[in-house]
Amino acid sequence: MSQDELATFRAMIDEASRIVFFTGAGISTESGIPDFRSPGTGIWTKMKPLQFQDFVASDEARQKSWRQRFTGDRKVWRDAKPNKGHYAVAKLVEAGKSIAVITQNVDNLHQNSGVPDEQVIELHGNASYAKCLSCGTRYEMADIEQQFNQLNRVEPCSRCSGIVKTATISFGQTMPEDKMALAQAAVEECDLMIVAGSSLVVYPAAIFPEDAKRRGAKLVILNREATDLDTIADLVLHLEIGPTLSYVVGLN
Repeated sequence: MSQDELATFRAMIDEASRIVFFTGAGISTESGIPDFRSPGTGIWTKMKPLQFQDFVASDEARQKSWRQRFTGDRKVWRDAKPNKGHYAVAKLVEAGKSIAVITQNVDNLHQNSGVPDEQVIELHGNASYAKCLSCGTRYEMADIEQQFNQLNRVEPCSRCSGIVKTATISFGQTMPEDKMALAQAAVEECDLMIVAGSSLVVYPAAIFPEDAKRRGAKLVILNREATDLDTIADLVLHLEIGPTLSYVVGLN
């Protein structure tokens, strides 16, 4: 990686006025949260993802899912803090340079770094709380964990007896139309799309960087591994995300 490429990245940020970030698991691995697909360490290499229809159909499957969440590596998720990459994104949002953060992550670290809720578009939901699938009642995860520790299970919704589930989008679950619409609107407005830590293999989410480029925005891909969109990007950086972003935005 040359200083010229970093200078180019910095210049692209300076020249842009409507930056949209598209972030994936790679930005949070530097906070200690494992990604999903890396051989040996990825979440899905250690356990099979539960399909949404199975979660809904079987109380046994639901309780197994909750048990996996509250045992083992749960402390890694609960104690994870934003890293330099998150804070660099937050700095550009605060400065008015970035209009939105579209994220595939569910860890709430963008909000924890200072990005306002309304500027974080969570395509795959949020794992820091739970919701009733029927009435939408929100449950804080600390309360859910306390209930599980006491009863060795998570009970149905106290308001309507519906199924309580983390506020994430599971395999087989419909993508949230409101978030997809917000993401599309941000793409149509942006003049620079920065992909940070996404392999760009999960669709329909991964269509947004491609669409931004097609609409005339500049495209930067910052990811440790190659992606299928590297060939159309204006700049590709195979570097660590936190150190790179913090350097180019001047984060102390």
